Amino acid sequence: MNPDKLINHKDCKSYRNHLRTHSTHAEIELWQLIKNRQVEGLKLRRQQSIGAYIVDFYCPQIRLAIELDGQVHVGNEEYDDKRTNYIKEKLGIHILRYENKFVYEHPDCILEDIKEYLEKRTTTSPPQK
Repeated sequence: MNPDKLINHKDCKSYRNHLRTHSTHAEIELWQLIKNRQVEGLKLRRQQSIGAYIVDFYCPQIRLAIELDGQVHVGNEEYDDKRTNYIKEKLGIHILRYENKFVYEHPDCILEDIKEYLEKRTTTSPPQK
């Protein structure tokens, strides 16, 4: 299955826009650190649809999703697990997941995790033709 065909469905556009305009404080804080290719020149997108799901941030270049878990995720663990399984296992997209408070307490660790994943990805991926 080609995951690129499952990204950014037009049907989800209005909901993605709603999520962008109603971002959590943690999402806004993290976005300030990762937008405009600030992390290793990587282009990250906010509220990206992948199949029937929407992730907080996505980098198509290295197939990395970033999820922030706040109050909305409490009690929705089964849904989150199903979404993670689909995105990770079925589509091969790696997911970094953090609690909202981690954005405020350790933002540098999140940036390091992204850089670490990029490095791992570039050293283990075969060269592209």
